[in-house]
Amino acid sequence: MEKQLLLGDEAIAQAALDAGLSGVYAYPGTPSTEITEYIQQATAGSNIHSRWCANEKTAMEAALGMSFAGKRALVCMKHVGMNVAADCFINSGVTGVKGGLIVVAADDPGMHSSQNEQDSRFYGDFALVPMYEPSNQQEAYDMAYAGFAFSEQMGEPVLMRMVTRLAHSRSGVERKAAQPQNGLSFSDDPKRFILLPGIARKRYKALLEQQGAFVKASEESPYNRFIDGPNKKMGIVACGIAFNYLMESYPDGCEYPVLKIGQYPLPHKQLQQLADACDEILVLEDGQPFVEKQLKGCLGRGLRVKGRLDGTIPASGELNPDIVAHAIGKENKAIFSIPSLVEMRPPALCEGCGHRDMYATLTQVLKEEYPEHKVFGDIGCYTLGANAPFYAINSCVDMGASITMAKGAADAGVHPAVAVIGDSTFTHSGMTGLLDCVNENTPVTIIISDNETTAMTGGQDSAGTGRLESICIGIGVKPEHVRVVVPLKKNYEEMKQVIREEINYQGVSVIIPRRECIQTLARKKRTK
Repeated sequence: MEKQLLLGDEAIAQAALDAGLSGVYAYPGTPSTEITEYIQQATAGSNIHSRWCANEKTAMEAALGMSFAGKRALVCMKHVGMNVAADCFINSGVTGVKGGLIVVAADDPGMHSSQNEQDSRFYGDFALVPMYEPSNQQEAYDMAYAGFAFSEQMGEPVLMRMVTRLAHSRSGVERKAAQPQNGLSFSDDPKRFILLPGIARKRYKALLEQQGAFVKASEESPYNRFIDGPNKKMGIVACGIAFNYLMESYPDGCEYPVLKIGQYPLPHKQLQQLADACDEILVLEDGQPFVEKQLKGCLGRGLRVKGRLDGTIPASGELNPDIVAHAIGKENKAIFSIPSLVEMRPPALCEGCGHRDMYATLTQVLKEEYPEHKVFGDIGCYTLGANAPFYAINSCVDMGASITMAKGAADAGVHPAVAVIGDSTFTHSGMTGLLDCVNENTPVTIIISDNETTAMTGGQDSAGTGRLESICIGIGVKPEHVRVVVPLKKNYEEMKQVIREEINYQGVSVIIPRRECIQTLARKKRTK
């Protein structure tokens, strides 16, 4: 087949299509967004499902439903999305699957656009399911292409872990022959998806009994390779993209024995081979010390294992070729250096953004009239309200936490307690928090800053567009306290008056400043 120049994300998407995909389920989140966008563009008008989901939990559950019907499904999310999807993801290991199911978790070491550096491999280990971790774009394609059949063979979902650098860099990828979609079919065990305790105990025992088969598959996997080297003073375990970083220091082959890891659980035979041959082991992995911790426990000997835990590799941050070179006793000399006059420019809200007008009025009212105020922020473009010139929010923890943290603060006696959340984040995970507020008539003011899109990740569809007022009223907010304003300078006085009135109301109120994102509006005008 022909070669294509693809992002790592696009390689996964194309592989899924070539492998007979019937549906992709996802919520946008950097660095995973391009997988679903690529499928949407490639399948417009087809019978392959590719609409965005309300959140990662609904995505995981819908994909499991498609697998239940015997068809191949792909679930995509960033690493913190795994926290939202975890309930279904963990239990999917117990139910197993019928149609092939691949869950892509795109991790963000270095926190380029995230709240933490969590490593999704721990989720795969927790769920006791097989995992892939590609080292390059071609492997990402090959793993996804073969992964659906492997999932069906093992009867389990497969977790594929990506990292930002691989997801967002391009390389030539050779495609394989396209396969047709699966037809409808169902499990021979009609009770496997009914996790009543009596059934779940049997299913969990069966999952435990499969662990040996998963290890054997890893030991026989083409993605796990032992590469011998003459210098036995040290052996190197290189996971995923770390293998590429290692090879940059050794273009003609590494002097040390290397175990390249691309599939989990860890291949016991190859690990034993490396341990038997070498005096100590260095673990290179992007993210947290997942393999390093396992090696310290599973080798059963006094062999020294080096990595993030002992400081050989920095405990946090993204892995790169320079860090790897330093760990093996080499020093890469940078060809280019950053001039001292170049300074990092912090991100800022776009000029003309409706969020700016919302913050301009909100901060003026709060700072001048309510000095004891606290504002609880959320995940989205509007989180930048924490920076100059607004300095408007006091918290940003996770998707949807603005409303529930405001509720807790109000319960503690804080007034006014204000939540700022975006339209997409509200439908992702803010609605249940609003229901808690309504059930207790908590005196909170909730601002749903509606730009009619999921702007932070590029302007994907927002699940609540055109329905926010109906949702809030349906949850139980009194209609007279669901207020819509247009965030423009000419409306500042009206907006400030609405804010005052709803802060002074001793109950749940929702203000919706609504104006389309200027970036999506500009794109629409260019396409006309």
